[in-house]
Amino acid sequence: MQPLNRRNNLFLSSRIREMTILANEHKAINLAQGFPEFAPPEKLTQTLEKISTEKVHQYAPNWGISELREKIAEKQSRSFGFTIDPLTEVLVTCGSTEAMISCQMALFNEGEKVAIFSPYYNSYEANALMTGVSPVFINLDPPDFKLDLNRVEDALKQGVKALILCNPANPEGKVFTRDELLGIAALAEKYDIYVITDEVYEHIIFEPHVHINFASLPGMFERTLTCSSLSKTYSVTGWRLGYVTGPENLISEVRKYHDFFTVCAPTPLQTAAVTALGFDSEYYDELVSIYTQKRKILTEGLDDIGIRHTTPQGSYFVLADISEFGYESDVDFAHFLVEKYGIAGVPGSCFFADRRNDYIRFHFAKNDVTLYQVLERLERLKKRKPL
Repeated sequence: MQPLNRRNNLFLSSRIREMTILANEHKAINLAQGFPEFAPPEKLTQTLEKISTEKVHQYAPNWGISELREKIAEKQSRSFGFTIDPLTEVLVTCGSTEAMISCQMALFNEGEKVAIFSPYYNSYEANALMTGVSPVFINLDPPDFKLDLNRVEDALKQGVKALILCNPANPEGKVFTRDELLGIAALAEKYDIYVITDEVYEHIIFEPHVHINFASLPGMFERTLTCSSLSKTYSVTGWRLGYVTGPENLISEVRKYHDFFTVCAPTPLQTAAVTALGFDSEYYDELVSIYTQKRKILTEGLDDIGIRHTTPQGSYFVLADISEFGYESDVDFAHFLVEKYGIAGVPGSCFFADRRNDYIRFHFAKNDVTLYQVLERLERLKKRKPL
């Protein structure tokens, strides 16, 4: 038989999905794959039910239905502080994951370099390897993950073509400050690079932190592709609806890859999503209030138990320090945690360029009762009393 693609050996299947499979096998509480346990907004599901009998079941335009693109353009225009054209500067995708790989395919030639902050969402490295691009990592050191612009410049000096910026960041929940973003912007201009942003957690921000769209900074829209999605904001991760905004000359190229990857995002779900993009500010205020309470339950509970952890500024992830439990492999510990205590997390090594193995990522997009159940089990772990 002919050999398969040699790139197959450059990366593994997702640890996140692996832990979900293991959680299902052991009927464990899944704090690994970050999908909300609670229902989407009722207005959104009612809209989906209503349109299920309408004639919206065939292909949508490659770049998305006009009503949804217009709503996305309105939203981004408010966020950026200038007008976004829904026809030429917006693309609807099958989730932000597809948006990110389509953007990378449009920007890179094989053998070029991309800068990635570490820790990072694990698909970024995989996407780079799939496209034949070499990742150059910029370390953000725990526990505060402070940005060092000297490290950024050292990376860009290596001939990097683009930088991936996740804000708020997954897995550590860092929200970049205006000064940090302006520093990155100055370097992007100095070294003439593109920036691909992943802003899927843009509406889950905890006080006093504020989310700033990188493309809104002076001179940055022309070199930035902004990716986001509806998944986390509206608790519809299974809908796989994302979008990219950016200048026409870049979006027109990204569309080509989107077209051949997926043709279009699901038409009925695009139609229903127009409702979500029409929600007023009260919805987003309530969203933050809900997640603020859930963050409090988990982080204060971990404090009471005596397990060290990070406290996210945004997103719904916590990195729990597992070094006290004596495991050399965080993967082995994650399997042990599922099998003996019924809790699934993600081994932190898959998020760090140096593969450090002293963290497990938990998410707190769960009902409060589930989070309290998790804390009870973690207390048993601390006391070495398996279920």
